[in-house]
Amino acid sequence: MKKLLIGVTSVVAGLTLFATTILAAPQGQNLNASQCNTNSAPVVDITFKVTNDSDSGTLGNVWANDNYNKHVQVWDQGSGNYCATVKYAGQFVTYKGPSPQAVTTSGTVGAGVKGAFEGGYQATFKGVLQSGLKTNGNIGTFDYKCNGTYTCPGAYDWVAAYFGPTADTTFAQPYWSWTYHGGNNGTWVNASTVNLGDITGN
Repeated sequence: MKKLLIGVTSVVAGLTLFATTILAAPQGQNLNASQCNTNSAPVVDITFKVTNDSDSGTLGNVWANDNYNKHVQVWDQGSGNYCATVKYAGQFVTYKGPSPQAVTTSGTVGAGVKGAFEGGYQATFKGVLQSGLKTNGNIGTFDYKCNGTYTCPGAYDWVAAYFGPTADTTFAQPYWSWTYHGGNNGTWVNASTVNLGDITGN
C-alpha cells in the first residue's frame, strides 16, 4: 500500500473477480475536491516530486521503490479544521520477495519489475497554517532515500511543514486508494474499501 500513516490495511477476501473488474480503479469521486467543503479556494495547492520512497505490501514488507508526483490541495473547514485531497502518479520498481498482496495470494515477485501507479487519499486534521511557505505551484523534489527500508532520512512531511508539528496527531484518512499496473505481471488495487489482484512473477 502507498504511504499510509495509519498502519496496514485489512484484507478483503473474494478475489475471484473478472480481470476487467480488477483493472478498474475504485478511486472515482472519492479523491475529488467535492469531498471537502470547497466554498473558497484551497489554502494550499502544491505539487512536488518524490524519489526513492518505499512501498509496503500487505505483509508489511517493502515490495517496491517508488518515484512519483504528488498534488496536495487543502481547504479550510473553519475552527482550525482542514480537509485535503492528495493525489499520486508515478512509477515503481519491485524488490525480490513477497508480492504486495502476499497475505492472501502467497505470491512472490522478482526484482526489477517495472510499472506505473496512481491514486491518493482524503485527509482531515487540525492545525495552524504556517507563514512563509509557498502555497501554490511546484515546491521542488524530495529524495526520501529509503533504500528499500522504512528508514527514510529524506522524507518530507507536508502536514507538519504547512500546519505545525501537532497536526499529525489529529491526521485521519477517511479514504485511500492506489492502483498499480504491472503489465504482464498483473494489476493490484490497494484501497481502504477493497484489495484486488496482485503483482507477481519475475
